[in-house]
Amino acid sequence: MDKKEIYEHLAKIYLDASLKHKKKRTNGYSLFKNRYTYLLGIIFIFSLSLLVFFNITRHKSLNSEIALILQPEAIKINFHFDPARKEIYSIDLNKLVIARFKTLAFSAKKANYQDNISLRVEFRSAFKEKSEVYLKDISHKWQDYKIALSEFKNISDWSQISTLSFIVEEWNVREKRGVVYVDNIRFIR
Repeated sequence: MDKKEIYEHLAKIYLDASLKHKKKRTNGYSLFKNRYTYLLGIIFIFSLSLLVFFNITRHKSLNSEIALILQPEAIKINFHFDPARKEIYSIDLNKLVIARFKTLAFSAKKANYQDNISLRVEFRSAFKEKSEVYLKDISHKWQDYKIALSEFKNISDWSQISTLSFIVEEWNVREKRGVVYVDNIRFIR
């Protein structure tokens, strides 16, 4: 073998070895790149599923209710039926449009647990329409009440409601003196 053949043989061995080495690097790099991409995909999907789960849980805990709050503090209806026949607490709604709402909701309780009290809830419209619903046996503990606006049968147009009243009448109580509290008055969609 002469020098030239030896150099060609060595060059061929060297070139073949360097090409195999480059192929191995490329395969290792692409394998790393693929694993990195899969890992990022898994992290993204996991993060997205956590976000959706906590968003759904948060909405369930908030009860997802859209409401218009009418009164910031509790109402105290103090009745004493010596000369009077009924005690009324009215909220001026100033021709409020409540057609987009479906329910009137509030919390109520009586002060004396032995008393038997029925509460009249009444709407009046700007068109002189009046409708009422009676709630029987108000509890001595805070209790939530929800009344569908459709139960107020005599109101045909909910576009201009002038007043909302809570009324305690002499013939709907056992005791002649007492207190009824009403709080958290709101309209719910």
